[in-house]
Amino acid sequence: MKEDRADVFLRMIRRAQHGRLKLYLGYCAGVGKTYQMLQEGHRLKGEGIDVIIGLLETHGRSDIAKLAKGLEVVPRRRQEYRRIAVEEMDVDAILARKPQVALIDELAHTNVPGSRNEKRYQDVQDILAAGIHVISTMNVQHLESLYDIVEKAVGVKVRERLPDSVLAEADEIVDVDLATEDLRKRLEEGKIYPADRIKTALANFFVPSNLEKLRELTLRELASQIDLRRRETQEGESGAASDQVMVCLSSHGPNSEKLLRYGSRLAGRLNRNWYAVYVQTPSEEATVIDAHTQRILSDTLTLAKQLGAMVFTYKGEDIVDTILRFAKEYRVGHIVVGRSHPKPFWKRIGMNKAVVANLVKTARGVTIIVIDPCEEERIPVRLLVEVPEGMPPSATSPKMAAPPLEQPTFSQSLSAQRIVIWKHPVQKEDVLRALVAVVGKDSGIEDREALFSDIMKREEQGSTFFNEGVAFPHVRFEGLAAPVVALGLTREGVADVTTEKPIDIIFLIISPAQAPDTQVKLLGLASRAAQNRHLLQSLKAARTPEEAMRVILNWEMPDESRPTNGPK
Repeated sequence: MKEDRADVFLRMIRRAQHGRLKLYLGYCAGVGKTYQMLQEGHRLKGEGIDVIIGLLETHGRSDIAKLAKGLEVVPRRRQEYRRIAVEEMDVDAILARKPQVALIDELAHTNVPGSRNEKRYQDVQDILAAGIHVISTMNVQHLESLYDIVEKAVGVKVRERLPDSVLAEADEIVDVDLATEDLRKRLEEGKIYPADRIKTALANFFVPSNLEKLRELTLRELASQIDLRRRETQEGESGAASDQVMVCLSSHGPNSEKLLRYGSRLAGRLNRNWYAVYVQTPSEEATVIDAHTQRILSDTLTLAKQLGAMVFTYKGEDIVDTILRFAKEYRVGHIVVGRSHPKPFWKRIGMNKAVVANLVKTARGVTIIVIDPCEEERIPVRLLVEVPEGMPPSATSPKMAAPPLEQPTFSQSLSAQRIVIWKHPVQKEDVLRALVAVVGKDSGIEDREALFSDIMKREEQGSTFFNEGVAFPHVRFEGLAAPVVALGLTREGVADVTTEKPIDIIFLIISPAQAPDTQVKLLGLASRAAQNRHLLQSLKAARTPEEAMRVILNWEMPDESRPTNGPK
C-alpha cells in the first residue's frame, strides 16, 4: 500500500532542518489544488503540527471558505496603491509568528508595487529561509519556459509567471488532476467562478480543447520532473560526460525570449547546464548602442538568469568564431540560435552578416538548433554537424588527460582559509588579487602572478561580474592537480563594477587545464548556489570565514528526507 502523501510531508518536516516546499500542481483553476492544500493543513494540525494560513484566495467559493475554518489565519497587510487599498500577504507577520507550516495559495502571484518582494514565490523563499515549511499551489501555465507554448496552444498570454527553478527545487510535487468533463461540470455548477462569469468562461478559456492541452502539458511536466531527478542520481553516480546547452543572443535579435525559453526546456530535458551568450562586437559597445537597445538587452539577460542560465557577455569581432570558442571551453553540445529576417544582398556581405549560415558551415560535432521566432507554426531545425574523418577533435570532444570530477562540491575545493570578507567597498582588481593570494597558499600554485594574469585576460573577454549580485571569475590553469575554489564576500559591493545589484558574493574557480569537464561542473554548482535564496542570505550574514564555511557545508549536506517528486 502506498504511503499517504500527507504522511510523506509530515515525516519530511519533522526531520528537516530548513524549510521545505510542497507544491500542488494543476492544469487549470478549479481542479482542486487549494482544497487539497487545506485538507492537508487540517491533517497536519491533527498530527500536532503548528499550521497557519499565510494566504488563501477563496474567489468567493463557499466550500473553500468553509474548509478553511479551524485553521489560524495570519491577517493580510493593507497598503494603498494608486489610491486603492490593496491587501497582500504579510510576510513579516508570518516570520514573527514562526509556525511550523504555512499554507500559501497561488505561488505565481505578482505583489503590488512597494511590497517586500515583487513576486509571491520570492516571499515564500524568504519564509523557507527562516526554517518555515510551506505548502503552496500553482498551475502549469505559470512556468516561464512554457509561456510561448501556452500562448500558441490556448491563445492566452499568461502575465503572472515564475522561474522553472521554483518547481524544480520543490521538495515534493503533487499532481492535482481532474477529467476535463468534470471540470466543466464544476464550472457550470458555480463551484469555480461567480454566475456572471460562467457562460463566458465555458465559451472561451474552458473549452475542451484548451483544457486537454493544458492537462497534457501538466502531465508532461510532471514526467519531466521525475525523469530529471532520476537522471540527476544516475549521472551523479556515473560521472556522465558534459554536453551543455548554449543560447546565442543578439542585441537586435527577434524575440530572444522565445530562444531562451526553448533553451531552458531543452536543458531541462537533457539535465544539463545551459548558457546564454551575447557576443559584443566593437559596433555594439555600450558607448555606441542607444539606450533603448541597452534596455532590451539588459531585460533579455535578466530573463535568461531567471530561467536558470549562466549569462555571459563575450567581446569579439567575429561572432561565429567567438561562439565556437565558447562552445569548446564550456563543453557545449547544443547551440540554439535564432533565424534573422531575410536581408537585401548588400547587407549580407561581411564577417557577421550571415551568422547562422557560417555557424552551420564551420561548427563540428555540435547540434545546431535554428529557431524562427517570428513564425508560430515553424518547427525548429536541428542540424547535427558531424566531424569528417581526419579532422582534429571537435569543440565538444577534446582529449581528456585526466578524469572529470564526478560529483563536485565546494567543500572538496574550498576551505575557511580561502574565504575573504571585506567590510568596506573594494575594487575588482583588489578582490581578484586577494582571492588569488589565498588560493595560492596551499594549492601548489607557485606562479600566482601568472594565475592572476590568466584571470584578468578571461575578464577582458567578458566580465563574469553579473547584474544579480554574484560573480563567477574562473580559469583553467596548467599544472593544477585538482580544482581550487576561493570565496569572496563583500559587505558594500565591488566599487568599480556597475551592476543593478551590488556584487556581494564572488566564487573564484580554478580548475585543471587538462580536465575541462571539471570547470563546467563547478560552474554549474556555482550557478545553482547563486539561485538559492537561503544560501545567499546566509552567506551575506556570515561574520567570519569559518561561519561562511559552515553555511556552505550545511547547504551541501545530503537530505535523506527528500523524497522523489511526482504524482502520488
